[in-house]
Amino acid sequence: MITVVGMGAGAPVDASVTAGADLVVGGRRHLDAVPLPEEAERVVLGPLAPALDTVEKYVAEERRVVVLASGDPGFFGIVRALAERFGPRRLDVRPGVSSVAAAFARAGLPWDDAVVVSAHGRDPRTAVNLCRAHPKVAVLTGPGAGPAELGTALLGHPRTLVVASALGSAGERVERVTPAEAAARDWGTAVNVVLCLDEERALGAVRTVAGGPAGPAGWALDETEFTHRDSMITKFEVRALALARLGPRPGDLVWDVGAGSGSVAVECARLGAAVTAVEKTPDGAERVRVNAAAHGVDVQVVHGTAPDALSALDDPDAVFVGGGGRELPAVVTACARRARRTVVVAMAALDRVPAVREALTGAGFTCDGVLLQSSRLAPLPGDVTRLAATNPVFLLWGVRPPAHSEGVCQ
Repeated sequence: MITVVGMGAGAPVDASVTAGADLVVGGRRHLDAVPLPEEAERVVLGPLAPALDTVEKYVAEERRVVVLASGDPGFFGIVRALAERFGPRRLDVRPGVSSVAAAFARAGLPWDDAVVVSAHGRDPRTAVNLCRAHPKVAVLTGPGAGPAELGTALLGHPRTLVVASALGSAGERVERVTPAEAAARDWGTAVNVVLCLDEERALGAVRTVAGGPAGPAGWALDETEFTHRDSMITKFEVRALALARLGPRPGDLVWDVGAGSGSVAVECARLGAAVTAVEKTPDGAERVRVNAAAHGVDVQVVHGTAPDALSALDDPDAVFVGGGGRELPAVVTACARRARRTVVVAMAALDRVPAVREALTGAGFTCDGVLLQSSRLAPLPGDVTRLAATNPVFLLWGVRPPAHSEGVCQ
């Protein structure tokens, strides 16, 4: 049997759990904090694989193993690796208070509506984009993904960071800082977790299902759901296919370039992605802000003209490009060079299609597209109905293939 004991956040560990252990595995601070049998072998956790190999030898001999871990070891912890290697039935897990639960307790906030993400040993982009998109996020930090890095990435976003360090120890610190203040400090190695909060929405609504906000019940909303100018909005039929090709999801960053009303930006944000909308007209940029607020989502609005306005933005996972001016091929080229996964382009002019295809394939994307023509039901006098044709729209999309593939437009 492997006994896994969660420690930290001030909760004492019963010394009897290590009594009679033949092998005790844990971080150095965990091993120093608990009385251990003199005859027990001790393994200080570093690389996980050698420690698991040692555990396997003791398990094979049916000798007692104790693993000491931080907080709740079943929550982004060592229980997963142990269960995969030895099976859940060999584990006796005794959880402590997780650092996330302790941090929210110190902040005086409920956390059943929080998004929890680990940046420890992982690409911090996912954590950053979740912080941009959601009002309450807990980030388990790691080297290169601590408060300073999060603060730098969140400059300009209306967020407060609650930095919890050395939880449960005599040196515990819980500090509320702005992203700029977080970016300017050296936080050392004692940080356990960072809470990223939109203070105005930190309490949230009463929840039935724990976790981040549930996905929307539907998408491709009717144009009447958005403020727009003279029907200058991506129609819902086009938006439906564009969303399917963009594939926005929590942890992604999506650009909406030439955002207009921001209908695509808002829909991507409703599906959980972080979104940056680029719009060249002041009234258009304000319209995007109004629509985002009306739908209760966060959209970063950049007032500027592409492609120049794109240079200061973080690389996106997916990009939607609307409009069809002379600069469209240059804008698509700039977006395709930066996009990690896909670029979707909507245009009304047939003349722009060859140049856009060339821009996508020239950046190494595979390319496909359709001409969308739809007719909507419209009432006529006498309680009868006709079909009213909408303007045809070309939708092209480029998908970045695996590194060994070459982009070819079919």
